[in-house]
Amino acid sequence: MEQRVIRALLKPAAYPETTGSVELVQTHISYIFLTDTHAYKVKKPVDFGFLNFTTLDRRRFYCDEEIRLNRRLAPDMYLDVVEIRETNDGAAFFGSGRVIDYAVKMKRLPAGRMLDQLLDQGGVSAQDVRNIAGTVARFHQHAERSAEINAGGTLAAIRFNWEENFQQTEEFQDITLRRQDFRCIRDWVIGFTELHAPLFEQRIADGFIRDGDGDLHTENICLGETGEIWIFDCIEFNPRFRYGDTAADIAFLLMDFDYHGRPKLGTVFLDTYIAATGDTSITQLLDFYKIYRSFIRGKVESLRFKDGQLDEEARQRAQLNAMHHFRLCRGYIARRQLPLSLILTCGLTGTGKSSVARRLAFELGLEIISSDVLRKKLVGIAPSTPCPAGYNEGIYGREITGRTYDELLLTAEEALTAGQSVIVDATMWQRAVRHRFSDLAYRHGTALRILHIQCPEELVRKRLEARIADPDEPSDGRWEIYLRQREDFEPPTADEGDIIAIDTSATADENIDAVLTAMGIASCGRD
Repeated sequence: MEQRVIRALLKPAAYPETTGSVELVQTHISYIFLTDTHAYKVKKPVDFGFLNFTTLDRRRFYCDEEIRLNRRLAPDMYLDVVEIRETNDGAAFFGSGRVIDYAVKMKRLPAGRMLDQLLDQGGVSAQDVRNIAGTVARFHQHAERSAEINAGGTLAAIRFNWEENFQQTEEFQDITLRRQDFRCIRDWVIGFTELHAPLFEQRIADGFIRDGDGDLHTENICLGETGEIWIFDCIEFNPRFRYGDTAADIAFLLMDFDYHGRPKLGTVFLDTYIAATGDTSITQLLDFYKIYRSFIRGKVESLRFKDGQLDEEARQRAQLNAMHHFRLCRGYIARRQLPLSLILTCGLTGTGKSSVARRLAFELGLEIISSDVLRKKLVGIAPSTPCPAGYNEGIYGREITGRTYDELLLTAEEALTAGQSVIVDATMWQRAVRHRFSDLAYRHGTALRILHIQCPEELVRKRLEARIADPDEPSDGRWEIYLRQREDFEPPTADEGDIIAIDTSATADENIDAVLTAMGIASCGRD
């Protein structure tokens, strides 16, 4: 679309309804013009191989398809296909001038009620997720089936889609996707499909290949204030991305719950979905399709990063999102090799224990039990409330510290008893304290991994100074506390468990690779 047309469509006078302002949002395939009450989605004239919007007729056809398909789950949102007409000022959505393009006209939904934003704000309840799961389950049960659609569930189609993804991401190696991760993911996918071919065949035979949504993730779901659910923006441009296993459809949303750090909500969704559909075999392929969905998301964000029409801030955000999705994809493979484990951080304040714990939890899907958060919970204050007490004073005194470690131990035991690996994020500066966790691991017959976190002192000091300015930081560590801890710290030794030394002056990727290698789960062979 020419810049003069874009400028014209950013004027309120270009719209049939009264609006005080117009906002432009871009994806790698669309321009979306937002008025006060409506959204107008215009397809970019691009050809990525898997979609082709390069002609006016194609864009009109796919606008019609977008209306038809999205009315399945959001009938009152998708209003019509409208013409963009040439005017003396450039363009408008009315008039008698030449038709220069088409747009999908939609009711504008409240931006603050989008599921991804609500997740990040802690505004999504388990009941919200159950309602979404019920809606998706009903949609899948009534979604179209046919011999043509069944072809989308064959190994040939699945391998074709994967190979296309690999080809389209090759150029992003060492930009958004590390070369070694690219090879790892590709090798694993080939091995999994060869080893588990009967699973895919059985899913076809059992009738679970449907004309689904194809793009079911948290940015495409909106929750109304009074219980409405809009699921929108399905794949309209290529039916082979909709024709597939219902497992592939819900895996996108489950992956997104993981990406936003809310895996327990994913469990609520899955349990509700299975209860509604009776599809118990779906769990056998969910990891495979989560890997597929996180890889696609990484590819899409990489394409956004490549889009020269986006501003630099948007491009850098897209690059970071792509990198995180590819690492999550790699993490899904690693976690399938993870034995039941009790993982402890051990190190002085400011060395980066929590950063390593959060990144490891993200990739391996583990729960973190944080001493900083638990300590403040025990005394009834919010995690981000500053409590800058002196060394071994206030809430950091002997009595509350003892209660904190008792609770850490109890919570870790609950996780291990449930068969779940867990990360305990704490200083663990005393050998006697670590021995209590070592005994716990021994009782459960599980491995104890102690991450001994260190870094140069000048970096510790910079981090602690920056931490004071972070209003969301639960730790009250300061430089003077670090110096006192250093005097009393008892470094872990080999007789306590598997000691994994981490220097956090290295990159986050290097740190996690070191942990995975030490844990023996860094390889990417057959599943």
